[in-house]
Amino acid sequence: MTSSLWERYQKHLCVCSDIELSLDISRMRFDDDFFSKMADPISKAFDDMAALESGVIANPDEKRMVGHYWLRAPQMAPTKELSDEIVQTTADIKAFAKDVHEGRILAPNGKKYTDLLVIGIGGSALGPQWIASALSTPADKMRVSFLDNTDPEGIQMTLDRIEHLETLLVVVISKSGSTPETRNGMISAARYLESKGLKLAERAVAITGRGSKLDNTAKSEGWIRTFPMWDWVGGRTSELSAVGLLPAALQGIDIDALCAGAAACDVHTRSRDAAKNPAALMALMWFYATSGKGLKDLVILPYKDKLLLFARYLQQLIMESLGKALDLDGNVVHQGLTVYGNKGSTDQHAYVQQLRDGIDNFFVTFIDVLEYGAAPVEVDPNVTPGDFLHGFLLGTRRALYEGGRDSMTITVARIDPRTIGALIALFERAVGFYASLIHINAYHQPGVEAGKKAASNILAIQTRCLEKLSEGGELSAHDLAAALDCLDDEETIYRIMTYLSVNGRIHATSNDCYDFARRFFK
Repeated sequence: MTSSLWERYQKHLCVCSDIELSLDISRMRFDDDFFSKMADPISKAFDDMAALESGVIANPDEKRMVGHYWLRAPQMAPTKELSDEIVQTTADIKAFAKDVHEGRILAPNGKKYTDLLVIGIGGSALGPQWIASALSTPADKMRVSFLDNTDPEGIQMTLDRIEHLETLLVVVISKSGSTPETRNGMISAARYLESKGLKLAERAVAITGRGSKLDNTAKSEGWIRTFPMWDWVGGRTSELSAVGLLPAALQGIDIDALCAGAAACDVHTRSRDAAKNPAALMALMWFYATSGKGLKDLVILPYKDKLLLFARYLQQLIMESLGKALDLDGNVVHQGLTVYGNKGSTDQHAYVQQLRDGIDNFFVTFIDVLEYGAAPVEVDPNVTPGDFLHGFLLGTRRALYEGGRDSMTITVARIDPRTIGALIALFERAVGFYASLIHINAYHQPGVEAGKKAASNILAIQTRCLEKLSEGGELSAHDLAAALDCLDDEETIYRIMTYLSVNGRIHATSNDCYDFARRFFK
């Protein structure tokens, strides 16, 4: 690496003028021959991506295609039926949102809907939340809230903050219709509404797979409408399906612009010239920074309040896609790429100190938004708050580079639906390319399924414990484990019983949480 930084900047800057996006990789310290060494691997990644978009079975575990790219380019879907269904669903979403906004679909009390509650988890919540936050304006047509966890206190706080329950529309999102967190949120919301003399079914919309438990519930209870979730769209890549488009459209966001931005970015990221393909460049930089083994963390630093939730969205997209134990040949590789982030200049007062002077176990992606987004105020002669923000970004880049730390910078003109769509497409494609470079399947999630199964097993143990305690008498955790023939789970049983006793669902002979001799009874 012998050229000056300015020369590297001019040589390696990737500019996508029509979407007003650029990627600067000049502050990543790859050698001059890096791209020639990676020519064959990235060529294979281009081949793999082309096959993916053509409709090959890209998720062999579930024997499914992976087609989130068709959501913004329906004409590329492998069959006319799929293409027509995508087009029709988007049209139905826009028509439904318009009918709600213009009062052709009314709340049960005969008034226009004013508030929106979205119930989902993971990919059915993170994307919609980020979009709702990033693109919210004072002109929003509906006030949006989210239930995205199974925390009773969090559920209660969210429901209590909804201003107008009588004109509340509820959207429930679950592909299978049996996701526990989403089901719990739905039941909690239904009970809360019942306590106010209202019925969830009269104001509910489902986004789910055809024939799922949720689909059947919506039909049997007479919900307002259902929209499809397709098995060829994974949760973490579902933002431009009904999952993200319906809440956005109801909020009043221009979903045509959102999809158009993604489609325009896809055109750039289909280029087989890596130097002109920002997603390929980003994937190559991930490979360079981590030695293709996830040895360093990716820190996302967006210098814009509206992008606060972007790092959380990317955590799922990247970590769920790339965190795999096995490669495509069945070899144990334990791959992954850890993602975290905050926002500038908050990060300046949070963890930039460690980034600059601490352990060198990361690389940074800055996101620079050029437009103020609001009328500037002079805080010093000829200086605005936006100038400070931009100065902190450029200053932090420089300080990190001088400290020997790698970074790249994505620059966009502004935050609007088209830009957000482009960012979604950019990172989705980078994940796909990187997965090919490291030879893993980005489109399944066996670890997630294992976690769900383990949680289900814990609940089964809890049920058995409560059944045993209902017979009467006092039993210690050891007694329960022995009675249930699961001594290997004695600690788990103790923790379950402690949790239940603290919440008043069973009684314990001691109130000391750390008394391991306590006995429990119903």
